Amino acid sequence: MAVVASAPGKVLLTGGYLILERPNAGLVLSTNARFYAIVKPLHEHTEPESGGGKWVDVKLTSPQLCRESLYKLSPENFTIQCISSIELRNPFVKHAVQYSVAAAHGIFDKNKKDSLHRLLLQGLDITILGCNDFYSYRNQIEARGLPLTPESLISFPPFASITFNAEESNSENCKPEVAKTGLGSSAAMTTAVVAALLNYLGVVNLSSPRGQDKENDIKDLDMVHVIAQTAHCIAQGKVGSGFDVCSAVYGSQRYVRFSPEVLATAQVAVKGPLEEVIVNILKGKWDHERTEFSLPPLMNLLLGEPGAGGSSTPSMVGAVKKWQKSDPQKSQETWNKLSEANLGLEKQLNLLRKLAAEHWDVYKCIISGCSILGSKKWMEQATEQSQQAIVKALLGARDAMLEIRNHMRQMGEAAGVPIEPKSQTQLLDATMELEGVLLAGVPGAGGFDAVFAITLGDSSRHVIESWTSLNVLALLVREDPNGVALESGDPRSKNIAPSV
Repeated sequence: MAVVASAPGKVLLTGGYLILERPNAGLVLSTNARFYAIVKPLHEHTEPESGGGKWVDVKLTSPQLCRESLYKLSPENFTIQCISSIELRNPFVKHAVQYSVAAAHGIFDKNKKDSLHRLLLQGLDITILGCNDFYSYRNQIEARGLPLTPESLISFPPFASITFNAEESNSENCKPEVAKTGLGSSAAMTTAVVAALLNYLGVVNLSSPRGQDKENDIKDLDMVHVIAQTAHCIAQGKVGSGFDVCSAVYGSQRYVRFSPEVLATAQVAVKGPLEEVIVNILKGKWDHERTEFSLPPLMNLLLGEPGAGGSSTPSMVGAVKKWQKSDPQKSQETWNKLSEANLGLEKQLNLLRKLAAEHWDVYKCIISGCSILGSKKWMEQATEQSQQAIVKALLGARDAMLEIRNHMRQMGEAAGVPIEPKSQTQLLDATMELEGVLLAGVPGAGGFDAVFAITLGDSSRHVIESWTSLNVLALLVREDPNGVALESGDPRSKNIAPSV
């Protein structure tokens, strides 16, 4: 029986750079872009002997890359070896397999271990699929002579093939032609694989309807989170903030990172007894903080791809850290101001959610009216006190975003990296002047990759048209506050054509 799990990509609304250090928070929106993992037995019957010993056969398939790799996994020390002539180099999936199996072995009693061993000897057949939203199809759209619109993106089949550069196609280091859109594909993929494996192996049960057994639901999600977070950090060779994995598991949230020390044993004991390491990590003090967060009602997330070239987040983060060391006083001042602005935006968005709950009809009327006006005319809609409170919160959110952008630009200039390059500044300023636009900014670490806008009511179509005229491709990504989920079947058998 196949198990299919999915996990969402993310957009970091606030908290770029600051989120790397406790106790700074970030607002993370999960999206409708999802990575899928399908896990099923590789053999109909158990394979008692394989290669002179009891090894677990593992097949990893990525249809979008037209790649397939075969591995041997030791069920005793959980080492994994590629036995294919061409390896689908994916350290995230390899570590997800190792750590998931080690976790199952570490927490099961003897009877369950025997059942686990029999199940593993049937082999593991793992397929990974990423929604098109994780990848940039801008070049292909232009090559086809199509307009830079969401409708052109819809013309691509779901889970479209990712082609390779012809001159590098036989090289071990070949890279896909298709660039990424910065939604955290590796975190979503790792989380989906871990969730599918842990469910398949009987460690968690993600199939129960959410809310019926809330305590066990959270325990199962916590298990997925710890294993996915560990596998992702070890695969990328560093302990990041973890917000991307956390949002892939739990969905949209306000996030404060975990203390990196919790993964110290995993970092130093990669070649040690993995089962023992995983059990210790599961018992470790995971002190991250997550609070429920989502956009206020009648607000929409839009992402745009300017097509100005990609940015490297690790190198930009490295440059900012170098600046912090070289000028600790100035950098701390900038961080404090940026933190205050982040908290200011969070406060206004939470206030808008509260006002929507308390004065729904008034809120709905104000959002509808502001959606067809520029921000300078919003206060004209408010004649009563309750209306004025809503408009003040909207304008307060805009002011906070402008402050955030200002401090992010200053940080980029001081560190010598393009956190909000001039081309992005011009685009964002123009976007914030459009009718019905609450906010616009660069997500996460910034750079040239993407821009986001938060729009009111039905104003998104107007923004998309404006972006198209400015040579910006509006993506199909929207906010979806849900995290990891078990799916009813193979997503390729469903009609997942996204709507504009």
